Amino acid sequence: MFIVIGCMLAGILVGFLLRKKKINFFQRLTITIIWLLLFLLGLEIGLNQAIVSQFGKLGLEAFLIASAGTLGSVVMAKLLVKRIGKKE
Repeated sequence: MFIVIGCMLAGILVGFLLRKKKINFFQRLTITIIWLLLFLLGLEIGLNQAIVSQFGKLGLEAFLIASAGTLGSVVMAKLLVKRIGKKE
């Protein structure tokens, strides 16, 4: 854990020292690394038989959580609009 935090702090320090220089390839490099990490995460999940065998259950739970979150956001937004509308 300390290694991860140390690497992050080192990156912040280097970024701070190089903040005035225009370095164009960092954005492309960052996006490429993110895509590689997503691919490797998918590969690891696909190779894990325990996760793959539970896809149906995990999908249903994810759907229910996402639906509840969306419904809660809509309800709270409507309540907020009603409350703001009354003050005007």
